[in-house]
Amino acid sequence: MSKRNTAIVVGVGAARGIGGAVARRVASEGLDVFVGGRSIDKLADFAHQASVEDCGQVTALQTDTTKEADVIGLFDAAENFGPIDFVCYNAGNNFFKPLKEMEADFFEDVWRVSCLGGFLVGREAARRMTPRGGTLIFTGASASLRGKPPFTAFASAKAGLRAIAQSMAREFGPEGLHVAHVIIDGGVNGDILQGRFPQMVEQRGEAGLLDTDAIADNYWNLHKQHKTTWSLEIDLRPFKEPF
Repeated sequence: MSKRNTAIVVGVGAARGIGGAVARRVASEGLDVFVGGRSIDKLADFAHQASVEDCGQVTALQTDTTKEADVIGLFDAAENFGPIDFVCYNAGNNFFKPLKEMEADFFEDVWRVSCLGGFLVGREAARRMTPRGGTLIFTGASASLRGKPPFTAFASAKAGLRAIAQSMAREFGPEGLHVAHVIIDGGVNGDILQGRFPQMVEQRGEAGLLDTDAIADNYWNLHKQHKTTWSLEIDLRPFKEPF
């Protein structure tokens, strides 16, 4: 009996967030999903709720994506379970601080999560998935394209992640690995904004924030693109978001 394909989603924090929505969407399509994040308690609860009966199983593994051994261990676990067909790097720390007040440690911490972790996950995906093929998706942001204060650290890290995606797409696309970068241009209607900035959610009104399930649908659509029409980058924003 052949093994079922597996998927990896790194950066599953809040239950209602991009990472969680992508994991649920992929599991609903029959892939067994391994989710990685720092908080094992939250991850385990999410995995229990997200596993889809008669479809994909969701397994939680505590993973610090800035640590090489953790990333390798996550890929080993998924690969031992079945061929890896889908990987999503969604980790990021959108912290901000005025540049004059910014410590070097703050800048480096933001870079390690938003950029170095993406490199480690991307490298392992390339090692495991070529030449068999599959999809690797990086979650970007408005900051991937432009830097604004006080998001200097975040913007520089996200721009670096975008460069990793572009470089990987050109190197490994011909070997069958579809690498894509998704720019999330707007607020996401999930647990984080609803918990920290409820007034913003109210002000944006109906359909003023990106819906997490709709984002996940776009990620799955990228995975299912015909190999003669692969996208390297797409941007997603609410219809009334200025840009």
